[in-house]
Amino acid sequence: NVYKDIVIITTMDSCSSIIAGCITFGILGNLAFKTGAADVASVVKGGAGLAFISYPDAIAKFEFIPQAFAVLFFLMLFVLGIGSTVGMGSCIVRVIRDRWVRAPNWALALSLAVLGFSVSIVYMTPGGQFVLNLVDFYGVSFTALILAIGELLAVGWVYGVKRFCADIEFMIGLKTGIYWRICWGLITPGLMLAVLIYTLIDLKPLTYKNVDYPHIAHVFGWCLSAIGLLQIPGWALYSICKQSKSAGLLNKLKAAAAPANTWGPLEQTMHEEYANQRRKFELQAKQRTNLQSAYDNLFG
Repeated sequence: NVYKDIVIITTMDSCSSIIAGCITFGILGNLAFKTGAADVASVVKGGAGLAFISYPDAIAKFEFIPQAFAVLFFLMLFVLGIGSTVGMGSCIVRVIRDRWVRAPNWALALSLAVLGFSVSIVYMTPGGQFVLNLVDFYGVSFTALILAIGELLAVGWVYGVKRFCADIEFMIGLKTGIYWRICWGLITPGLMLAVLIYTLIDLKPLTYKNVDYPHIAHVFGWCLSAIGLLQIPGWALYSICKQSKSAGLLNKLKAAAAPANTWGPLEQTMHEEYANQRRKFELQAKQRTNLQSAYDNLFG
């Protein structure tokens, strides 16, 4: 039951985040009070320092078995790291498997683990935190936001919220409420765009321990950002070039933005049923104007 799993996972994740935030800032507030600091920010070491310096230092001041809490805290960090690695690794393996179906899961997972371990060795060197801060700034912050906004727009307005909800109903037999349709189509992309704009406005030159990064480091960082950001226009151009050479540019764009003919369930009977539903959906879409299609995408 995918629906039940989603509700449980998202609820537990949200509750865990709230609890972790309350505990972390409660302890840091107490630490600031005991040290006489006027601001919590003055006692917090940003980045990895919060998890490996500030928080353990606060735990060491516990009067009741601080050793047990320290073990539990670092065990939690270990489990969190494993969980994050499995989640991100599974996404990469799944994408590769969608393209090359016969590729064995274990070989892909092993190759990805070896590659990730080899690349991350640099973070264990004396200058590892310096490199980690650089990669986090250029490779994750605004880059991830731009990619996420692009993904939301692609699913919500290129593939279509209506078609996405129809796929969900086809798979689990449940209709998607208007709340989720509006969130996926308008609210979530709008909020993420607002966060991106604020991030870019508030962007400050990158430093580490009040030391400016050299010019070559910024060049490397922008190259890292470019690799991530160029994925969207790069693969879009690749998809357009794959279309029939005799078709016009507009037809190429439409064909590139449409799902492949093989898109759908692997089981033959279900695939035929899904294909019939898709043809009916496309026929209805051709009979609407652009404004009607936009309204129907959210409320239809």
